Amino acid sequence: MNRIKLYLSVAVMLIACSARADEGMWLLQLMQEQHSIDMMKKQGLKLDAQDLYNPNGISLKDAVGIFGGGCTGEIISPEGLILTNHHCGYASIQQHSSVEHDYLTDGFWATSRDKELATPGLKFTFIERIEDVTDMVNAKIAAKEITEAESFTNDFLHKFEQELFEKSDLKEKKGIVPQVLPYYAGNKFYMIYKKVYPDVRMVAAPPSSVGKFGGETDNWMWPRHTGDFSMFRIYADANGEPAEYSTENVPLKTKKHLPISIKGLKEGDYAMIMGFPGRTSRYLTVSEVKERMEASNAPRIRIRGARQDVLKEAMNASDKIRIQYANKYAGSSNYWKNSIGMNKAIIDNNVLGTKADQEAKFAQFAKEKNNEDYMTVVSKIDAAVAKTSPILYQQTCLTETFFGGIEFGSPFMVMDNLKKALEEKNDSAIQASIKDLKEVYATIHNKDYDHEVDRKVAKVLLPLYAEMIPAEQRPSIYALIEKEYKGDYNAFIDAMYDNSIMSNQANFDKFVKKPTVKAIENDLATKYSRSKFDKYEKLSEAMGKLPEELALLHKTYIRGLGEMKLPAPSYPDANFTIRLTYGNVKPYSPRDGVYYKYYTTTDGILEKENPENREFVVPAKLKELIEKKDFGRYALPNGDMPVCFLSTNDITGGNSGSPVLNENGELIGCAFDGNWESLSGDINFDNDLQRCINLDIRYVLFILDKLGNCGHLINEMTIIE
Repeated sequence: MNRIKLYLSVAVMLIACSARADEGMWLLQLMQEQHSIDMMKKQGLKLDAQDLYNPNGISLKDAVGIFGGGCTGEIISPEGLILTNHHCGYASIQQHSSVEHDYLTDGFWATSRDKELATPGLKFTFIERIEDVTDMVNAKIAAKEITEAESFTNDFLHKFEQELFEKSDLKEKKGIVPQVLPYYAGNKFYMIYKKVYPDVRMVAAPPSSVGKFGGETDNWMWPRHTGDFSMFRIYADANGEPAEYSTENVPLKTKKHLPISIKGLKEGDYAMIMGFPGRTSRYLTVSEVKERMEASNAPRIRIRGARQDVLKEAMNASDKIRIQYANKYAGSSNYWKNSIGMNKAIIDNNVLGTKADQEAKFAQFAKEKNNEDYMTVVSKIDAAVAKTSPILYQQTCLTETFFGGIEFGSPFMVMDNLKKALEEKNDSAIQASIKDLKEVYATIHNKDYDHEVDRKVAKVLLPLYAEMIPAEQRPSIYALIEKEYKGDYNAFIDAMYDNSIMSNQANFDKFVKKPTVKAIENDLATKYSRSKFDKYEKLSEAMGKLPEELALLHKTYIRGLGEMKLPAPSYPDANFTIRLTYGNVKPYSPRDGVYYKYYTTTDGILEKENPENREFVVPAKLKELIEKKDFGRYALPNGDMPVCFLSTNDITGGNSGSPVLNENGELIGCAFDGNWESLSGDINFDNDLQRCINLDIRYVLFILDKLGNCGHLINEMTIIE
């Protein structure tokens, strides 16, 4: 009887999931328990669960890792060769670029191993082990060692992960970093053991006219013709263990790499993506979606847009500034446009109505279960959000303006220490503070900072912030501007950027040669920086325990939603941990009379070409290859060259660079974007409109081979024709 019940429940679950089979960022460790592997096979997968994730052996999981701090990368050769997106490698490409060696414009191709560039600070992270520690956390709560609210806090999680790590057999292994994270809003906890390799070198990057073709205009858009890829290599010590950069290090002999299929793809083909999606909020209430729109997205759109206008003008006028600010601009504009698209899609796709329907169904479910916690949880969330929203709006305006927008400032705490040392005539403390100041000065005036560009940004953002925030809610520096500068923002900014201790080398050298208490007390940048941090602290105090309260309410709500969905399984929100999403290659129709096919070709590159617009410049050599149809073995049967393709996979930020795999686990593409019409997808998955935009692996190989002359890299790979 139990077997029959189990069979029926699985059958019902598969039927229930078939309508929305592409939604879900599934946990590898729960594939068999949740029967998500069965759903994948129903879609066309020809592998078993152990091929994807094997805690006791080698699997596809071992060829995928975290690239840098916020992207995914995959291993595509037994010699530690990494494929990721161009926009993921962009900071590293910019790091190596100068006016003399402009790799952003010209691209970079290492023609031999000795030409691969060491990239300080860049790391690649594998997932070594995943363990369920939910019972241990719950035991601590039951024993009153911690409260339920404390189980979400970083203080507890860091302490707990170190406690477990001390007892682990991995403790003495090189490069192991432990991490405990809550899943399902704290209804489950997992311990993740990561293995971090700190010597990662740049191998190949196409010019931005390939890797960023279409630029900001095409970002989040389809049809797409962006060759969004770059390649790096992991180096290790002689034993294959993580090691800091050394000329003695050698390419890592990886235990797993992805075979590459150039057999092609067609509509309906199975496609899965393994990667590290950053953050989703699929279980929000109506009030929380409105808060996202009004308190986060709207002010971010306005402030970033104003800053980007200043940066774009400065970058267009100077190659030096273009290189300095390239990565800053790209990072800012990506989620500026995402926020615009999200707010539009929430309205266009009736996300608020969908969330309201979910709440109504949940209310009925709670009533049927006679569960008081479930019956009251949504109203409690709404009450908390009514308090958080006005504070969150202020926090967004403050951080976007003064922490993410304007870069210049002064280390007021170091200045306070120096002032105290001067008053006490403590020579050793004076010298220690001056040493700290020198380090901060170098950090502010780094190679990617231009004081005059930042001055222009400040002249736009300070008055904009004043338009968005009433006088009584602004940092105290605004009162000083009113009193001493008669509200003239430009006059204040010029005085701060010209006369402050940290403004320039001459001012700084003069001060450290003879520091005085009076100079510190009169320093405008110090007053400015103190005021923005004071305001930040006041807003944090105003927020108080509300985030903890909401965390506990979400734990209840998400547990209830999961119960309501049974027997269909639920997946937790993304939290930058390894996940698997599956779907199919598929076109879409965003509106009446408009139909998008599932792939693009190089014909579209020439159609979009505009030599007067930096976003749509086509390199001469690439244009020649396209016009001559010199595509080699990478072309379609009709002679066309594919560039990008669409799939129904469920991805978000962090998935950038993730491998797109066919039914045999072979690499067919590299995920790099989502489509404009479904930018509400982080909040609500739309099965009709949601598409993942992928770079076809054949275009990667074509560019690598024909444009970069890097046949030696292709020879490292396992190519399936």
